[in-house]
Amino acid sequence: METKNILDIFLETNALLNGHFLLTSGRHSNQYFQCAMVLQYPEHNEFICGKIANYYKTYDIDVVISPAIGGIVVGQEVARLLNKKSIFAEREDKKLVLRRGFSIEAGKKYLICEDVVTTGGSVFEVMDIIRNEGGIVSGVGFIVDRSNNKVQFGVPQFSTLQLDAVSYQPEECLLCKENRIPIVKPGSRKVK
Repeated sequence: METKNILDIFLETNALLNGHFLLTSGRHSNQYFQCAMVLQYPEHNEFICGKIANYYKTYDIDVVISPAIGGIVVGQEVARLLNKKSIFAEREDKKLVLRRGFSIEAGKKYLICEDVVTTGGSVFEVMDIIRNEGGIVSGVGFIVDRSNNKVQFGVPQFSTLQLDAVSYQPEECLLCKENRIPIVKPGSRKVK
């Protein structure tokens, strides 16, 4: 399957929403990719995450790590396919941290997995967690790249779907200025 077919999966599972959305990054957009609607189907989860796992199968990776909550399913499936351990970071007081006994081991190599990247904020936070504890970031794999490869992490990166999805800073949002469609926040992270 090519990019068009992955986009078709988003459409057939009602995972590509149109409207006025507040993204996790704080930006506004007329489109929202609700990956959970796709990943609830094991065949789609295995197929899409399989593309990420296939890309990284020759890389030296010890552990797959994901930012909660959107990246957990992606990271778990990629880890399963690569036969690696899977951990995740979660928000505590608005900051990603490791809990539940998870830790970074110095010298170990980590693959970060995420569902959607707009600005890369959560991925950059996980990179800091890994590096601050002496771990090595081997790469970043994600399903949807809303930036169309504009966000660069400085390590190998792979996305299954790249789009130049429109997003605005809140003060520049055309949808807010038109005031026709109310803004909604469908994701997992509470953003003001």
